[in-house]
Amino acid sequence: MRKKNYKGRVTKRYLPKCNDICRTYDPIMTAYADLVSKMEEVEEFRCNVYLEGLTEGDYTTDFLVKMKDGTFMVRECVYRSRITKPMHYKLLELSRNYWLHRGIVDWGCVINEKK
Repeated sequence: MRKKNYKGRVTKRYLPKCNDICRTYDPIMTAYADLVSKMEEVEEFRCNVYLEGLTEGDYTTDFLVKMKDGTFMVRECVYRSRITKPMHYKLLELSRNYWLHRGIVDWGCVINEKK
């Protein structure tokens, strides 16, 4: 989950199942975008989807994935070292509640592997 107008380093790529140019901001997002684009059960996905109506600010969710059976899943990419920090925890809860309120129950985090 990131601020809407995040000004960090970005990698722009075209991936087959992505509706638009896929913009990734870190290695976790890049790896997960590659994984999602290769999954057979995925119909399409979007990166950095704007969360409209949040009172806490303008944020985007990392991945909104539409499956071939018509269901959706949401994934947020987080570094393991940041997952327990209060602000990240609060933002992840905001994202989970936002999508739950819109009927998407398949919500999860993508975390880098333990070293």
